Amino acid sequence: MVKQEFSKYEKARILGARALQISMDAPVLIKLSEEELEELNYNPLRIAEKELEEDVLPITVNRPLPGRREKSIEKVKIEEKKEEKEGETEEEEIKKIAEEAEIMELANPEDESDLDSDGGSSEE
Repeated sequence: MVKQEFSKYEKARILGARALQISMDAPVLIKLSEEELEELNYNPLRIAEKELEEDVLPITVNRPLPGRREKSIEKVKIEEKKEEKEGETEEEEIKKIAEEAEIMELANPEDESDLDSDGGSSEE
C-alpha cells in the first residue's frame, strides 16, 4: 500500500474524524497494550495519530485533477447556451401572447349601472 502524503489540513481533518470515532467507542485498529494506552492517557486524538503513523486508517483523500475542472467548465458553458436558447423561446412566446391577446380596459361606473338595469344579478 502506497503511503499518501497529506497536507496539514487533510491530516487535521482525518485525525479529528478518527478521534471522534474512537471517542464514540469505535474499535482501535492497532494493538495497544495497557501500558501504551496509559502512556497516551487514553486520549482519542493521540490514538488516532498513532494509527495514522502506522498507516492503518482506511481513510482516503480524493483530490480533483486539473483535467476534471475543464470538463466541468465545458458542461457549464453548454448548460448556459441551452438556457439562452430557452430564454429566446420564452421571449417569442410572450410576443405571440401579446399579439393575440385582446386589450382589456377598465370598467366605467356607467357600464356597471347598465348591467344592473338589464337584469344582471346584483348582490344586496
